[in-house]
Amino acid sequence: MGAGGFRHIDTQSPRIMVVDGSKLARKMIEQLLRAEVPEMEFIGCETGAQAKQALLGGQVNLITTALALADMDGLELAKYIREYTPQAFIPIIVVSGNVQERLESRDLSTDVTDYFDKSLGFGALAAFIRGYVKPADEPGGEVLYIEDSRVVAVATKRMMEKHGLKITHMVTVEEALERLQVFHDDGTPPPDILLSDVYLKGDLTGSDLLERVRKGIGYSKMDLPIIMMTGDSDPANQSALLRAGANDLVEKPIEENLLIAKLLFQLRTGRVLRAKHEAMRR
Repeated sequence: MGAGGFRHIDTQSPRIMVVDGSKLARKMIEQLLRAEVPEMEFIGCETGAQAKQALLGGQVNLITTALALADMDGLELAKYIREYTPQAFIPIIVVSGNVQERLESRDLSTDVTDYFDKSLGFGALAAFIRGYVKPADEPGGEVLYIEDSRVVAVATKRMMEKHGLKITHMVTVEEALERLQVFHDDGTPPPDILLSDVYLKGDLTGSDLLERVRKGIGYSKMDLPIIMMTGDSDPANQSALLRAGANDLVEKPIEENLLIAKLLFQLRTGRVLRAKHEAMRR
């Protein structure tokens, strides 16, 4: 998620713009969104040029864009919106089939508010967008939070609890791994999300945490989404965390709206994927 800004949508009739070269994709997204947000006004655009023109017609509350458009890259459109329109803080969500690849290469610009992987399905996308349009309807969730600074932990816990999240705070990776191993061995569902700093007291770091949760205990990204907090802006080090199994990153110092948006995204997506997996097993 970029620094382009994040704002909850509180209008009674949100205007949602979908920019995608596929007419079928635009139609499917529209139908799903109408089921989730029936009062919305839908604006479908095939190209970046059409989107630019449509933005002149009035305020839009949220934009989704494909990365590959006929006339430009979706990131180019996002940059234009940030720089040349009066809607600099509008949420812009990239919807693409290769989001993970570009995320790992740190190739998504800070003009993008959020991203969505098409492989999760259009139904999950509709639920995802609904979380932006109607955040008050978001269900709570449990976060296992690892942070060794008492000051940072208190402030970050307060941020999350304001949004209805239940927090279990631990100071070291060792403590968290012990708790997660018990959950796994007992067959008890783990917390909804794991949020951890990278550099912590104790012998194990956040990188060790990723290795042991994913390969040791065996929780997948679907089973237990992990968001890592890092003050390291080096793209190579960030990419290494994502390749090691992090679902996403939050750069420090923590900005509340960005952190909450990322947590709610992983919360929604994890629930959608787990429900789909359970349905397939029946």
